[in-house]
Amino acid sequence: MKSVYPYPTLFGDVDLDVLSVTVDGTAALPYSHVSKPERTVALHRSGRENWEHCTLRLQATLPEPEIADGEWTDIVCLAALTEKATNARTTARLKRSSDGSWSGSIDLHRSRHLHRATLGLTVVATCDGVAGRAIGTAAQDWYVDLRGATPVRQREIEIVEEDFREGPEEWLRPYKDAPWIVDTTGEVPTVYLNTGTVDGFVEMLGGTGGSPAEKVLREVTSSQIAQDAWTAMFHTAISDLDVDDDGTPVMPTGWRESVLRMMLPDVLPGRQLTDALYDIEERRTKGFGWAELQTTVQYAAGRRSRITKKLTTAVRSVDAAERSGTR
Repeated sequence: MKSVYPYPTLFGDVDLDVLSVTVDGTAALPYSHVSKPERTVALHRSGRENWEHCTLRLQATLPEPEIADGEWTDIVCLAALTEKATNARTTARLKRSSDGSWSGSIDLHRSRHLHRATLGLTVVATCDGVAGRAIGTAAQDWYVDLRGATPVRQREIEIVEEDFREGPEEWLRPYKDAPWIVDTTGEVPTVYLNTGTVDGFVEMLGGTGGSPAEKVLREVTSSQIAQDAWTAMFHTAISDLDVDDDGTPVMPTGWRESVLRMMLPDVLPGRQLTDALYDIEERRTKGFGWAELQTTVQYAAGRRSRITKKLTTAVRSVDAAERSGTR
């Protein structure tokens, strides 16, 4: 969904490119860690593990003929690095080059980020006598991945095995008695499995054989983890929606968009996606009907995790094993 502004904006494409990345002012990041097709920079395992900051050299391309004939003045290209998990935001102004492109650099400080930073570009100008109006944005943002070794844009849910009680991640200590938790604060949802809660728990989940009872436990537990993950991802995706000028919620990007597109037809069946998104946001912000909606959210998460099918298969296998044992 594209926002509509009550003043002229750019019709042509605005493009942003990362030309190179320098780590700690000296080491150049290998080209294999920067992907233009994926629009992603991967900083993990780059050959310099204890780095402190990196500098991204940027180049932006604007529809120059349109700008030349347009009614905008005081045009500024503003690059921004943001991450919701830490509320970090760094901006840099790009300068216009002689060839018409806009170039500059922006710094990412490791201490201000956790998972993935989003690099975007906004073009602002004076329009109708009002300064600082956004007249265009890059069609697609870049991702700067602090934990990824390969520059891949779309990533699956990560599964991390960690001892919540004695492991290195101190923020997990309050959850030391939980067998798993779902973290949706980063750019990639992560399921943390607690290796210190029950002996053999993680090994059981990762196994393939075992007795019928063990297979039932594995299927049911895996499905419950998946349902918890879908529920957490849905609530995260719906809890921080941007809205356009008339208050209409805007579909988010990345995994949040994928989750909403997959779950909304089950949460509010028979509704168009835009209408369902508006209804969900209205219920959440105004309160009415939000509690009743949790039943359908749980149902939708269960469908995505195929919990009914897995449970039925598991019960049948146990029943068949018991019948064969009594013969």
